[in-house]
Amino acid sequence: MDQEPETQYAGQQPVDGDEKPPVEVPRFMGRQIPSLDRLLIMIIPPVLIVAAVIWVIVDSGGAAEAIATMRTFVTGEFTWLFVVYSLIALGVCIWAAFSKFGKVRLGGPKAKPLHGRFAWYSMLFACGQGIGLIFWSVAEPIMLRDENPVIPPTPTGTGEEGAIVWTYFHWGLTAWAMYCVVALCLAYSHHNLGKTLTFREATVDILPKKTQRPAGVVVELLAIIATVLGLATSFGFAAMQFSSGVTSFTGIESGPVMWLIVIGAFAVVTGISAYIGINKGMARLSGLNSILSIVLVVAVFIFGPTLYLISTTTQTFGSFGQNFLSMSFFTDFQITAASLDTWQDSWNGWWTVFIWCWVIAFSPFVAGFVARISRGRTIREFVIGVTVMPSIIVMVWVGILGAAAIYYDDQTDRSISDQVAADTSSGLFAMLEQVPIIGTILLVIATILVATYYITSLDSGTYALGEFVTAPRKSSPFFRVILVISIGTVATVLLTLGGEAVVDTVQTGTIIGAFPFSFVILLMIANFIRRLHKRNKQIRKMERAINDPDPERVLIPDPEGEGFVEPSAEGATVASRAPGQGDTDS
Repeated sequence: MDQEPETQYAGQQPVDGDEKPPVEVPRFMGRQIPSLDRLLIMIIPPVLIVAAVIWVIVDSGGAAEAIATMRTFVTGEFTWLFVVYSLIALGVCIWAAFSKFGKVRLGGPKAKPLHGRFAWYSMLFACGQGIGLIFWSVAEPIMLRDENPVIPPTPTGTGEEGAIVWTYFHWGLTAWAMYCVVALCLAYSHHNLGKTLTFREATVDILPKKTQRPAGVVVELLAIIATVLGLATSFGFAAMQFSSGVTSFTGIESGPVMWLIVIGAFAVVTGISAYIGINKGMARLSGLNSILSIVLVVAVFIFGPTLYLISTTTQTFGSFGQNFLSMSFFTDFQITAASLDTWQDSWNGWWTVFIWCWVIAFSPFVAGFVARISRGRTIREFVIGVTVMPSIIVMVWVGILGAAAIYYDDQTDRSISDQVAADTSSGLFAMLEQVPIIGTILLVIATILVATYYITSLDSGTYALGEFVTAPRKSSPFFRVILVISIGTVATVLLTLGGEAVVDTVQTGTIIGAFPFSFVILLMIANFIRRLHKRNKQIRKMERAINDPDPERVLIPDPEGEGFVEPSAEGATVASRAPGQGDTDS
């Protein structure tokens, strides 16, 4: 179900004729995975996932209790870890962008960007947090308007300002920095060092030689499990939210039958996109997302309480800048004075820890996809593009939609708050119903956006998952379609047999999975910094050679340093290198 890469390795002879085909870049310079390791990587994740699904279905109450206990443990003992992790991610992004390494180009000095800026930003936003904002841009400000820490209440004693600012924080700069740092590690490893686009090759060479092989298997297993569970539960949740959107303007009752129809439709569209390829499928869907998102936000701004929205965004933008450091370091330290009975007793357990864990759990496929589409960008351009630009979009989005929700909530005697309390996914639709003149049209647009954002997330996740499983071979279009079908099947089983309670339980389990994976990411960050500091003249030569499409280019072992370089002009004994031999950073 996968196919061999088209890469022409150094020293290979052409198959036909005298003319050699151009080399696909970057040239593969990583390790070939031993057959046993590949077998473990392909078999263990589905076995564990099936076992987990069976456990949840057979004993949903016991599974929910066990997972809640683990979540309480993580929240009570390790809130500080997630706060520190987020600060490290942000700090490394700032360092990478504004240090001397900011000029390093992903793919070598001659690499050109694969996508224009609009398409690039659209795909970044779609695979990262587009659907998160669809869900939380209204729900979080509404749920936090009466209770949020750090930011003092307004003179009238209300917390609307803090509710919007905390939503900026949770979905803005820091969250995107957490995606960015992982994507940057993968992108440099793949585009500049010729490694496969996998976590094992971006991480393990910092470890002692004897531990690299088993550690690589563990790292890849964690990445695959997090990706599959995250995509499957989100797929099921998308069906429920899309159904709520359809109900909002048609009156058709949402339920299991509609969920199955929606899952089938999503799977078909995603399968087509995955089959025809990333440049055609994902780019087109992401462009549609961006256009519809702009239409939605502009329409709410124009037809909604415009003056109120201008005033609210002006004040909350300033408040965000003023309170950013305090929010970034907030650990709610009082909860550590005594043992935590349940994670629900912690504000961070409901919000910051929950969202940071969710970002970490989604990092494997989001970062893998972002790294793939970002060849040709400098590190500085990459960091700014993946952190600053999406954060501005987030703040404008929340500043308009979230503030409009609070305004209409006050005008309707807290009716939106009541609907969110009953069904969190209905918040956006409840707000749009209040927009005069074009409210119904906006309900249709928002429902379409739910579908397209989820489909693009699944599409990007399928590409990343295919890379994790089949690397260094390319995953075939047929294999990616099989992955889409498999993920849709898991979501169908969860919804038909267990309903929303099962999805919520497994979704929480995915969050728990972020805890061990955070240590993998920290190790990968350390390796990335080490690699940049080791980037000497020989490594720069190797980067150019790895990204040179000239089939005559041959790499030879560097006798004075690490890795491989091109032969000297005076001539040298050319050492043909078989795929998988040696390692540039080991």
